[in-house]
Amino acid sequence: METIRVKDLMVPLEEYATVSEKATLFEAVMALEKAHEELDRSRFKYLHRAILVLDKNNNVLGKISQLDALRALEPKYKQMGDTGTISRAGFSPQFLKSMMERYSIFVGTFQDICVKAAKLKVKDFMYTPGEGEYIEESANLGEAIHQLVMGHHQSLLVVRDERIVGILRLTDVFREVFETMMTCEI
Repeated sequence: METIRVKDLMVPLEEYATVSEKATLFEAVMALEKAHEELDRSRFKYLHRAILVLDKNNNVLGKISQLDALRALEPKYKQMGDTGTISRAGFSPQFLKSMMERYSIFVGTFQDICVKAAKLKVKDFMYTPGEGEYIEESANLGEAIHQLVMGHHQSLLVVRDERIVGILRLTDVFREVFETMMTCEI
């Protein structure tokens, strides 16, 4: 039986969207667009959903997900605390809408909001991965699935010799599982 390793499915760091910690949100969005244009679609069927943030030595400091970028549009979200916990707490849609009014969220034209957010430095709103979001490139697919499921992660940073060398995306893991299922005899 063939063992599928994380390194077989990961996107190498040099093929992923990356920006310097000094970059702006606009520069990050442009880096994501460029990475999409250059992505080898014969190997990777799905587009990237995040941007990795690098320090001056090209070490990964953090990442910016689509949700992080949207959250950056409105700085007042920081005043609310952990928005993830709030949204999972079961509050009614009316209550969540009232929060928009109470905190004056998204006041002004959308264009003005986007222009202001585009100038933000990524280091000010990037997400710093936690301990459970790293995986060794030699780990098998089962370990990767377990870590993705238990942590509800969209991706894991892939490590070789204590250095991040790639990213394992949930979409690529799902695709591998789906393709294997399709070849199984039922």
